[in-house]
Amino acid sequence: MRLTIASLCCLLCCSSCHVGRFFIYNFADIKDYKKFPAHTVARNGAAFRFISSANIRNDSAIIRLPREVTVKDKQYTFEQYLERTKTVAFLVIRNDSLYYEKYFDHYDQSSIVPSFSAAKSFVSALVGIAIGEGYIKSVDQPITDYFPALDKEKFGKITIEHLLDMQSGLAFNESYFNPFGDVAKYYYGTNLKKYVSRLKVKEAPGQHFEYTSLNTQLLGMIVSQATGKTLAAYLQEKIWQPLHMESDASWSIDSKKGQTEKAFCCLNAIARDYAKFGRLYLNGGRWDGRQVVPAEWVKRSVTFDRPKNNGIYSYQWWHNRGPDGQTPDFMAVGLLGQYIYVHPQSGIIIVRLGKQEGKHTDWKRMFLAIAEVQDQSLSASNKQH
Repeated sequence: MRLTIASLCCLLCCSSCHVGRFFIYNFADIKDYKKFPAHTVARNGAAFRFISSANIRNDSAIIRLPREVTVKDKQYTFEQYLERTKTVAFLVIRNDSLYYEKYFDHYDQSSIVPSFSAAKSFVSALVGIAIGEGYIKSVDQPITDYFPALDKEKFGKITIEHLLDMQSGLAFNESYFNPFGDVAKYYYGTNLKKYVSRLKVKEAPGQHFEYTSLNTQLLGMIVSQATGKTLAAYLQEKIWQPLHMESDASWSIDSKKGQTEKAFCCLNAIARDYAKFGRLYLNGGRWDGRQVVPAEWVKRSVTFDRPKNNGIYSYQWWHNRGPDGQTPDFMAVGLLGQYIYVHPQSGIIIVRLGKQEGKHTDWKRMFLAIAEVQDQSLSASNKQH
């Protein structure tokens, strides 16, 4: 027993040990952006702002949100439901109009919230931009071109596209509750490059969909190597400043010594700026006349030109899969219920940020229901006119 206690104390005192940091910080929370060193992603110039709901006069286009939500035979108003599920921000946007914007628990429009895995969709965009600019040859390029220390016989068949679609076949434990697991090591560890040098193959690539953060971490490191810039700097240059974001963001890194962004999570920003990223993809990668992300890349990311991943995941974006097998929407999704949701047909963008996912929630289906009600309402209105 003495040895166990001594060992635990040693872990708790070892701030550079990922296991010790796991016990010190405990489970991830939305204050984590304050715990880790980070690279700044700076805004620049006049900010783009959505039209305030106070200035919207077209009553026929008002967004229809649920009046009540029933949970275990109990009814709550929509805002009570948001509070109950530990939501801190909820935004609904259509045609650049911010119809609904509510913050809870002392959060407001200037509050920074970590994206967690919603950052993966940003990494995908940067991969597409890097390919468009010629830094990366194509999605068919093997990862060994960027990680030459990896054995070509074992890893040479794994391509960038395998990483994008979560079909790499690499061994990785995605358990968020295991202090000795891979996610804890990558999230709390201080040397991501060292961890990547120790990769193992579990199965041949392209066989199965298996969501692991390792795939996105490799993508981020590939972008950084290919462009010669940090991931944060490339994001700042290619997305953050062209979209005229309202606030500076940050991207957490492994350590001041390592200087490697945790690409699989850890982009930290305000709700309105996350919504602008949704607007970018809603408009096919264009922003006020400028093609920021290649149009073909956006199309390949958010639609399916061939069956894969059961129609729910493509190029680091999630989808609802309809009864007809089609995917009517796409979304960036992060731990604790961080969402950037886009429904192209209705033009709806929804951002939900929270301290937790919330019990008895299905945000993906709720977002779809909100978008479809609006779409049906507009169709009926158009027929009347």
